[in-house]
Amino acid sequence: MKTFTIETSLFLSQPRAQVFEFFSNAANLQLITPEWLRFDITTPTPVEMKVGALIDYRLRFRGLPIKWRSEILVWDPPHRFVDSQVKGPYRKWVHDHRFVEREGGTLASDRVDYSVLGGWLVNTLLVRRDVERIFTYRRQRLIEILDTSAGIRNRDN
Repeated sequence: MKTFTIETSLFLSQPRAQVFEFFSNAANLQLITPEWLRFDITTPTPVEMKVGALIDYRLRFRGLPIKWRSEILVWDPPHRFVDSQVKGPYRKWVHDHRFVEREGGTLASDRVDYSVLGGWLVNTLLVRRDVERIFTYRRQRLIEILDTSAGIRNRDN
């Protein structure tokens, strides 16, 4: 099974504790997911985040309804957490979230290791572009929601 990787990083001008708190609230995932996915958390909120926590979602992708279940594998506040798809569209999906304090804010990094049915061809033709679009949207929304320095720049322009 071929595994692919997506890595992103974003500097946010908020303290690590505040950034981690935002990411660790499962309900906030809906705020940073593109509307075209019609994403909905079906697990009652608030979800108690800890190792072994299960979170269920519904979404529509290319018109197809998809159920997704994630499990929290690593829970290390405010430094890191890892979730893994238990049920969903991927053969493998492991998402490592890391938060590092930097002067003036927090570096939030994501690494996703994933596999798809159809391997390299399906990933190249369909999946990678969609995953990159989702993370591009997520980046924009995180800046809008959490990055106060971006908000100040936008008001001055």
